[in-house]
Amino acid sequence: MMARAALLEELETLAVRDTSSGMDRICAYAGAAGFLLARCDGSPDDGLSNVVASDWPFDLVRRLGLALLAAQARKSELDRCLAILQPVVEHCGEEFVLPSGIDRRLCVVPFNAGTMRMVVAFLLPEGATPSRERLGDAALLAAYFVEPGAGVHEPDHHPDLTEREIECLAWIAQGKTSEEIAMIIGISRNTVNNYITGIMRKTATRTRSEAIALATRRHLI
Repeated sequence: MMARAALLEELETLAVRDTSSGMDRICAYAGAAGFLLARCDGSPDDGLSNVVASDWPFDLVRRLGLALLAAQARKSELDRCLAILQPVVEHCGEEFVLPSGIDRRLCVVPFNAGTMRMVVAFLLPEGATPSRERLGDAALLAAYFVEPGAGVHEPDHHPDLTEREIECLAWIAQGKTSEEIAMIIGISRNTVNNYITGIMRKTATRTRSEAIALATRRHLI
């Protein structure tokens, strides 16, 4: 498992505050199998626009991620303050489809980054025994890493997406697969995947979840 000093050195040497790359390293340090980083100081109605970065499958972000944010929003002010940097292991219900090798326990850690309230949720390898100390430390490092850019490190330019790319994004946001989008629009699955690849390149995102979150914040969909 990565040492804390080595992780700090890697975070410092990232030329640009790339949230996804930084969180990949923090996730590895925590011994986790995946992460979701989100703001929880806005309205739950904002949905995917609260998601800053995640390497979870899109449907899991859309369903489990938003359920976690809704649960955070229901907490009282006192409970929110007491929960800062306190890892909580929660059970993921059978209604959520998890990737192979992922435990039904996940760890949720709220933290503050500057004036922002945020939360990081870690998926755990099946059968793993999480270290509360490491998970709490990982959330502290996430706070350090995202604070300078308000947790949203996005390109300054407006993504130049075509109408077809925006249409594909809108269908993805509704939970449609590439196959379903192809049938709806009347094009091939490969063409849909090419559009999605172009979307991620233009928006400098790595997953569908991040692309949808950015497009929502930019009011593209």
